[in-house]
Amino acid sequence: MRIGDLSRETEVSRRLLRYYEEQGLLKPTRCANGYREYTQSDIAAVRRIRALLAAGLPTTVIAQVLRCVHEEGQHLVPSGCPGMVSHLRRENARIADAIARLQTAQRALGALLARQSVSHDPSAP
Repeated sequence: MRIGDLSRETEVSRRLLRYYEEQGLLKPTRCANGYREYTQSDIAAVRRIRALLAAGLPTTVIAQVLRCVHEEGQHLVPSGCPGMVSHLRRENARIADAIARLQTAQRALGALLARQSVSHDPSAP
């Protein structure tokens, strides 16, 4: 199947599919005319890529763990690849740290806004 077919099947733009190829996530064969040729397994790979992206993993990590997950119904299931659990734990910690930093920033911004509201209250003396 060609890139347009894969795009329709997965509802992922051609541009993103080419990006996934640049990142080493998809490896289509090339025809003599230069066209990319995809297989049915690429449809499943794109679904796994999208699920891993939704989980917050960067493409560099996805490239390392993509072969270590498979689908069971609507869910991804990790296989026993060496290093996969450490990758996932590291990414989970990175996301938790980012959330903590954002929560701190949100509290600081909220405090600034609360002080601004009080100082500009037209009913205040």
